Formats: sequence, structure tokens, C-alpha cells
Amino acid sequence: MSLRRLAIQRVLGMVVASSSLSKLPPAGLALALGEDTARVFLSSFALSMLAGLALWLPARRVDYQLRLRDGFLVVTLAWVSASLVSALPFIYLPPHLDFAQAVFEASSGLTTTGATVISGLDTLPKSVLFYRQVLHFIGGMGIVILSVAIMPMLKIGGTQLFRAESTGLNRDSKLTPRVGETAKALWTVYAGLTALCIAAYWVAGMSLFDAVCHGMSTLSTGGFGNYDASFGHFDSALLECIAIVFMLVGGMNFGLHFIAWRRASVTGYYSDSELKAFLGIVLVCSLLVGALLWFSGTYAGAGTAFRHALFQITSMITTTGLLTADFTQWPGVAPLLVLGVAVIGGCSGSTSGGIKVSRAVLLLRQGYREVKQLVHPSGKFLVKLGGKPLSESAVISVSGFFILWALCFIVFTLAMNAAGLDILSAFGAAVATLTNAGPGLGTVSSTFANAGDTAVWLGSLAMIMGRLEVFSVLVLLTPSFWRE
Repeated sequence: MSLRRLAIQRVLGMVVASSSLSKLPPAGLALALGEDTARVFLSSFALSMLAGLALWLPARRVDYQLRLRDGFLVVTLAWVSASLVSALPFIYLPPHLDFAQAVFEASSGLTTTGATVISGLDTLPKSVLFYRQVLHFIGGMGIVILSVAIMPMLKIGGTQLFRAESTGLNRDSKLTPRVGETAKALWTVYAGLTALCIAAYWVAGMSLFDAVCHGMSTLSTGGFGNYDASFGHFDSALLECIAIVFMLVGGMNFGLHFIAWRRASVTGYYSDSELKAFLGIVLVCSLLVGALLWFSGTYAGAGTAFRHALFQITSMITTTGLLTADFTQWPGVAPLLVLGVAVIGGCSGSTSGGIKVSRAVLLLRQGYREVKQLVHPSGKFLVKLGGKPLSESAVISVSGFFILWALCFIVFTLAMNAAGLDILSAFGAAVATLTNAGPGLGTVSSTFANAGDTAVWLGSLAMIMGRLEVFSVLVLLTPSFWRE
């Protein structure tokens, strides 16, 4: 076996072994609460750990520098492997999902999508509910970044893995000189903000268990809830305000949070053009939807209408997917507008999905430049982002990304329709999974339980592709990738 393959095997072994640790917190909770689920969690932990060690031990002494293209392969295989081993508890514990559904649920947790095939969440053991949220917490910053952060033995290809896993236009930027330190810094900020969110929920009236679970779900912009009614179960304006704040925090570039923490200053937020655009989109869309809900009589008061509109727009643009109401039943274009902002997504370097705000802004400015070019053929116009002109290669790269993303969206919509979903549900399922938002339209507005195994498998693939921003997966389909 070549050194390259052994190096990839070594990394995958460590990722699988680290993924097995996600079973220990719910096992501990089960033991503390006297639930009979601990045995399955511990068995799943042992099996996953043994599988990881079986991959790692034969290749543990390999000294080989992975290239960037190896990073794409490793990251894709890591997410697939982690989803497979994380699916085990869902098969042998309530609600006893079949294999396809269990992989979907695990993929949804790790990719922080929040789509589910489970109904009857209110009756599940607390340890199972907690396990779903642990998957969100791990997936929020990315399981590969976690591996780079906590496993110095992963030295081989650490930078390449980080670049393949990171999202947005600024994937090559570092907050610290070493990529391992950057990953640790991001995880420190992420964990600290999650703890702050948990504390806020608890003080505002949630039980400690619900606060912990929803804190992990909110900061990771995941969207799993402990109740079938999602966040609407609490029916609390105060809790919704807290959720809105921390969903927005999760949808911002975590590099800004790190700089604010390191410098003890918030001035970095004021100068970030992407953040300004992100908050502007949230405000404008919330006002539009709120006005539509008020004037249509869906809600009696303007305050109530705006409250629900702001929550759902924030939840969907950050691709969190928490719900306080069934927005699919709202009048007019409101459902499509709420679902549509998920395509934009949050900021680069956030835990959100979607195409990212910076790319959306750049695409609009590129389109505007083309219009001006038609009016003034001899003029020279630059596309700027944050007041700085972008190179033509960056503009072309973003345009190419969007074309490929849109093509994937069309393919998944057609495939979902061919798998048995009606066209509205197929469209909603493609948006829900490829953007990592969670809620869809039609029969998949709240659960994929009745979607069928083919649609469920397609959803699992779409969630992983969306989490890796399609390029990391599509590059594996090119013949040139496999040539040495």
C-alpha cells in the first residue's frame, strides 16, 4: 500500500476514533438518569473506537505530507465515515430507525442541518435527545477541524485538511501562525459562546436539560429540538429573543468573535462589510414578512407578526431551522421568502450553510457591473468587497461556485421528484438539505419520515455536499483527480 493511502487511512482512523467519543456524554447521562440506553451507547462507542484503531494502528508511523487534493478526499471520507459510525445508536435505540434513516439523522446532526426523520420527539429518552445535540455541537465547527485542534499527532496534512474543511471566501486566512492553534482558537470561542447561550436559556426559564440541548443546537446553527413543536414548544418571547441573538452570533464569521475576544474590543464588527450586509438582509426580509403577516391578518398585532417573522428569517438565513410556527402555512410569498433566505446563508467562516453572504453580495455586484459594461462598453469597472477591489480570478471562482451549486440544486430537486416526492416537496427537500437549513416544504416541512429511503439517501448526500460547499465532493468526480 502506498504511503499516500496509508496517510489517508491514518487520518480517517483518528476521525472515526474521535467520532466514537460522542457516545460517552449520552451514556453518562443515561447512567445518571437510570435509563436503559447506556449499554447501547457504550457498545457503539467500543465498536467505533475499535474500528478507528484498526484503521490507525497499521499506519500510525507513516510520514507523508498530504497535498490539497488529498485534503478534499480525506474530508469527504471523514464526514461519510463519521455519519456512518454515528448512526449506530439510532438503529438500536428508540425510535429504532432503519439504516437509511439512521444515517440521515446522524448526517443531519453532524452537518448541523437539523432535518429529521423522527416524529414523537417528546417521548424519546433524554439520553437519545442529548446525543442528537452532541452531534450538532461537534459538527458546528467541523469534525475535521476538531481533529486538527485536539490531536497534534495529525500533523500530516493539517493545513490541507483545514483548507478543505473551511468555508467561504477567506478559507486561506489564519487567525494564528499555526493552523492547529487557529483551530483551537475557533473551538475555544465556539465552546465559550455555547456555554453563554446555555446560561442565558437557563436563566430565562428553560430547564437545565433543555437549556444545554438548545444551547448546542442554537450556536451550531443546527436546529434539532427536543419537542415536535420545535422552539414553539416554549412560547416565550424572551427565549425567542435570546435564540435570535445567538443564532445571529452563530451566523457571523467566528474570526470576528475571536478577534473581539483577543482584543477585548467590538470595533471589528463595525468595519466588516459582510456582517453589515448579513444584518441588513435579516432586517429587510423580516420587515417584509412581518408586514405581510400583519396585513393578511395571520397575527392580530404588528408586534406578534414581526416577532415570528424575525425569528423565522433569522433561523432560516443562519440555516438553524428552529421553528416557532409552521411558516409553510403563511400566506402569499412568505413561505418562499423564508425558505429562500436559506440559500444565501450566513457569513463566511460561520457555522451556517448556504452559499454565504459574501458570495451573494459579490454575485449581485458582478451582475451590476455587467449591466454598466453594456451601457459603457469602453469603461473599466471593478467589483469591490469591503471597499477593496477583487481580482478577476476571485470573481470567476465565485461565479463558478454558484453555477455548480445551482446545478447540484437542480439535480437534487429532479432526483427527489423521481424518488417519489411531489415537485413542491422535492424543491423544499433540496433547499432543506443542500443549504443545511432543515425545514422544507410540502411533505418534508417538518420531517422526512415519509419521504422514502431513496429520498432519504439523497438527502444525506445533499447535506454532506452542502456542508462541504459542493466543491470538495465534486472534485472527486473528475478523472484528473485520480491521476497521480
